Amino acid sequence: MLAVQATSLSPSDPLQGLTIGEHPDPQPRDGWVVVTPKVTSLNHHDLWSLRGVGLSADQLPRILGCDAAGLDPDGNEVVVHPIVTSTGWQGPEPLDPRRTLLSEGVDGTFAERLLVPASNLVPKPADLPWEVAAVAPVAWLTAYRMLFTQAGVRPGDLVLVQGSGGGVNSAAIQLASAAGIRVFATSRDAARRDRALALGAERVFEAGARLPEKVDAVIDNVGAATWSHSINVLRPGGTLVTCGATSGDAPTRAELTKVFFRELRVQGSTAGTREELTDLLRFMAHHRIEPVIDTVLPLSQARTGFARLLAGEAFGKIVFTH
Repeated sequence: MLAVQATSLSPSDPLQGLTIGEHPDPQPRDGWVVVTPKVTSLNHHDLWSLRGVGLSADQLPRILGCDAAGLDPDGNEVVVHPIVTSTGWQGPEPLDPRRTLLSEGVDGTFAERLLVPASNLVPKPADLPWEVAAVAPVAWLTAYRMLFTQAGVRPGDLVLVQGSGGGVNSAAIQLASAAGIRVFATSRDAARRDRALALGAERVFEAGARLPEKVDAVIDNVGAATWSHSINVLRPGGTLVTCGATSGDAPTRAELTKVFFRELRVQGSTAGTREELTDLLRFMAHHRIEPVIDTVLPLSQARTGFARLLAGEAFGKIVFTH
């Protein structure tokens, strides 16, 4: 079968280890089933894997990819939950200390066939397009959990999304807007600010700009570069939810005095649960949400998509058809 694999790792030149070619078909085993993906989508996680983050040389070759929507062995339309939990784990999947993501401890989704635990399959709503379903498991599920579980925002609340171009951030803007939540968004790029307005943001600002009012929650995956700004714009009792640190994880100031004096909450977030994925898919179908799709490519041309993501040219998701 055709597969997109990491065959070597390089922090400075991640694409040198990207290989597209034939790979043996996966074989079913107890508790695991073979899914035939219809559409998959690319995440920054896939580039980090090629850099050696979460993936080591002794695990290679490894099929990349975390997102997938396709058909189970009985022909049912399904979406694949990306977290593989350890044997016997009973709690929320993101809290399992021994959890792994597809493409880390096991092969990922960028292949013509995919082996996953049967319990990881979630029904795809019949009226949800394949491309919409395929972007949900990582970026959109991350945004959904950040907003509604970790920040606990409600209709009428005000949220700041730090950076408006990535998959998680554009998803957060669309989800919040659909739920009746006010959204401010930042970006260094004027064109991306305009796109954020088109997605449903109420107002947009340059990165680090003074806001006209304090916000109830901040969605932040930038890290060090936006940390102080994110703390400063929160109302007393507000919540900063972080799911990443693309600019580094060591801010110049920790802002601890502001955190305790204003009783702020700093909440981490990673992906989401199977139940949240089910709720997200229903929410997207009910509200007829159309995720921003930057590029659609056949799986055989995956390198073009990886290069576009690496260059920072993508706005929204890059998806592969199978």
